[in-house]
Amino acid sequence: MNTVRLTAAQAAVRWLAAQYVEVEGAEVPFFAGCWAIFGHGNVAGLGEALQAAQDALPTFRAHNEQGMAHAAIAYAKQMRRQRAMVCTTSIGPGATNMVTAAALAHVNRLPVLFLPGDVYANRRPDPVLQQIEDFGDGTVSANDCFRPVSRYFDRILRPEQLLSALPRAIAVLTDPADCGPVTLAFCQDVQAEAYDYPQAFFERRLHRLRRQPADPRELDDLAALLLTARAPLIVAGGGVRYSLAEAALARFAEATGIPVAETQGGKGSLAWDHPANLGAVGVTGTSAANAAAEAADVIVGIGTRLQDFTTGSRALFGAPGRRLVQVNVGAFDAAKHGAMAVVGDARTVIENLAERLSGHRARVDHSTAVAAWNAAFDAVTAAPGDNVLPSDAQVLGAVWRTADEDAVVVCAAGGLPGELHKLWRTHRPGGYHVEYGFSCMGYEIAGGLGVKMAEPGREVIVTVGDGSYLMMNSEIATSVMLGRKLTIVVLDNRGFGCINRLQAGTGGAPFNNLLADARHEVLPDIDFAAHARSLGALAEKVSTIGELEAALARAYAADRTSVVVIDTDPAISTEAGGTWWDVAVPEVSEREQVRVARATYEIQLKQQRTGD
Repeated sequence: MNTVRLTAAQAAVRWLAAQYVEVEGAEVPFFAGCWAIFGHGNVAGLGEALQAAQDALPTFRAHNEQGMAHAAIAYAKQMRRQRAMVCTTSIGPGATNMVTAAALAHVNRLPVLFLPGDVYANRRPDPVLQQIEDFGDGTVSANDCFRPVSRYFDRILRPEQLLSALPRAIAVLTDPADCGPVTLAFCQDVQAEAYDYPQAFFERRLHRLRRQPADPRELDDLAALLLTARAPLIVAGGGVRYSLAEAALARFAEATGIPVAETQGGKGSLAWDHPANLGAVGVTGTSAANAAAEAADVIVGIGTRLQDFTTGSRALFGAPGRRLVQVNVGAFDAAKHGAMAVVGDARTVIENLAERLSGHRARVDHSTAVAAWNAAFDAVTAAPGDNVLPSDAQVLGAVWRTADEDAVVVCAAGGLPGELHKLWRTHRPGGYHVEYGFSCMGYEIAGGLGVKMAEPGREVIVTVGDGSYLMMNSEIATSVMLGRKLTIVVLDNRGFGCINRLQAGTGGAPFNNLLADARHEVLPDIDFAAHARSLGALAEKVSTIGELEAALARAYAADRTSVVVIDTDPAISTEAGGTWWDVAVPEVSEREQVRVARATYEIQLKQQRTGD
């Protein structure tokens, strides 16, 4: 057997660079690059290996470990899980900074490979700098925090362990059902140790992402259910996009007349003006989609995990005798809510179902409801007077009106995802990128960078509140450094406006959400435009919607990342559409407002379906 002597770090990098995937008929590297912030736990080992292999596996430097991991995850999401990136950090805070991002990837079923440095496997210098010691277990390190938020976890204690660990990692990263984050905690001494690896281990390998067909019996049962349905509804989730099933879904909806509602992950599965598209569903849904959901006797979820925002906390799909079907590549998700499970790839299932329903057409007409929603959209997105603080909806209306039809809007947390889910009108697949599985503040700008790396030819528009901006903004500098231009719209409502509204809605007193309601001696007057300019971006602050539209035109034409800041009203959200969300209200309180809210809450609880 021919062998080659390499350090474990060199072997890992060489193997990663040899993994290829088939994307739209072309064979490309599965790993598009490695994000790295070096420290004593990875600079000598992985740092040396990455430097030597940077033509085969490019290395990108970030400013924040969580931020770079968000960028990697956003890249994978925008690439529909067909490609992924690697993230490496040192031991200690560099590693634990990525745990939040690992949780985000786990919730959203997205592939990313984490290679954090770890303690010394030989333990000779223990305890080393930044080492977390467990008083009762000598095998524990800080990287064990990754275990519950990784789909696969391993600790590399010897160089030869890579021979089994790396193939296991790629099997998870490329598996449609098990897809998610992988963590290989890489002991820092082992990174530098050499081993005689088989040459064959580094041969180029092509991975083809499988399409799992459904059991024909499950398909027959679903077809029979739809043939007799009075008011069927499809709920399109992120699995539609990961399966590249948008065109198949559009053809199926056109042929059968079955309307489609979209989750956050599935938004953009159909063009906004497709005749079958009822828009967003659930807590942040349109009136048209939610009316259809309430009346539907057969609901078919495709590629959705049916979280509470989609189901209205299990109160939305409430028609008597209604049947719920879950089409999902993962059996874990297909069985949720007592659904009839159809386990298989979304596109394959849709195409097979179309054959079984050939000639059948549902007798439903939602045109009146859609027209009413479009009128509501026009009302809430219209510009206010020049002396009035705009709402989030009015700002988003201006962004949508000025954006190219091929643009991608990016967001993650606060009130903006809800407004975007209701109001953003997506023209093209991939034009809507909102991380709402984990709803992680700080994802927005770093995520926008990952989106831009995935699709450099599209305008990427990041919408972010002042709260999320303050949590993580350093990847503005990274976007400038890498020449990946973003347009960032900062909506400044001077605090956490979304949670302030939720606090009021549950009877609470204004407290600790808006800056004015938090403990302070001096209210900060933050100049977001000046801050963005200090990171290398172009930036300006505007006062009116008209000024915003003009500033956006300049930003789209600019040659580097541009930031536009506008003050907004923290009290206003779009009342049209939506449905109930279960947020528990205290059973006892000295506040009359809380007691009133609790009484209403108890009435609403009775609408929940708790048996499935």
